[in-house]
Amino acid sequence: MEALNLLESFVQSADSGSFSAAARRLGLTPAAVSKNVARLESHLGLRLFQRSTRRLTLTQGGERFFRQVSDPYATLRDAFAGAAQDAGSPTGVLKVSMGLAFGREYLVPLLDDFLTQYPAIVPDWHFDNRAVDLIRDGFDAAIGGGIELTEGVVARELARTHVVVTASPAYMKDRPLPRHPDDLAEMDGIARRNASTGRVRAWTLRSALGEEAAVVHRTRAIFDDPEAMAHAAMRGLGIALLPMPHAAPWLESGALQRLLPGWCADNGPIALYYPNKTLLPARTRVFIDFVTDAFRTRGIARRFDGR
Repeated sequence: MEALNLLESFVQSADSGSFSAAARRLGLTPAAVSKNVARLESHLGLRLFQRSTRRLTLTQGGERFFRQVSDPYATLRDAFAGAAQDAGSPTGVLKVSMGLAFGREYLVPLLDDFLTQYPAIVPDWHFDNRAVDLIRDGFDAAIGGGIELTEGVVARELARTHVVVTASPAYMKDRPLPRHPDDLAEMDGIARRNASTGRVRAWTLRSALGEEAAVVHRTRAIFDDPEAMAHAAMRGLGIALLPMPHAAPWLESGALQRLLPGWCADNGPIALYYPNKTLLPARTRVFIDFVTDAFRTRGIARRFDGR
């Protein structure tokens, strides 16, 4: 097993280009990974990396060794994963990325039941409103919307989501309810800026009858976070076009009300992303099945449907 551990540190370092990235994947410190690679070099009598303060580069011999061991290492890794699946209860650290508000509202409430079924799994959940690189950063899975499918990553759709028009009851007091998206032009609005492009998002709503209309309002504020938009709308700053995952809790509590209930915009799917491996670790496989089933049977997917 010691030789396999040393090899694992080398392969992950060569694949990621740094001891720090390899350490994140393996749950070790960069110093431990560096020490493992040095011990492997000592066993082989071969220098595998050229080290500098700025980068890690394979030597010619290191490149040749990496090509020779990559496929056998992957086979061994999958064999260990398969043996763990056959051995019984799934175990190990489950590293998952998800949005901050989304994870808190919809995934954390599932945790009790998940851990009751799989007590030997340790959730290592990262709450961050950004897309992660599952392969490079060593994640078992990620949950979110609009994540680009890179090589070696597959997605399993959990729910379709829609954007709906919301406002606080206080803001709508003494105001007539809009009957058509054109009526929103007379209202204050909280616009959304795309965090990656910097552009303010323009929405086109679609009715149940197939009619389409662009949304225009008097921009009162611009945010790049839908959860912040929801809180601003609840304070009466104006209307907010919110994805249903962010709007649903406040609509259900009455803190926000939906305007134009016959209109919404498609916001794409929420999906569970995971590495495409022949043999997934048992902890990842049972997590995928558990979350997919929960979204279907506990009504979570229905809460995201704005139609």
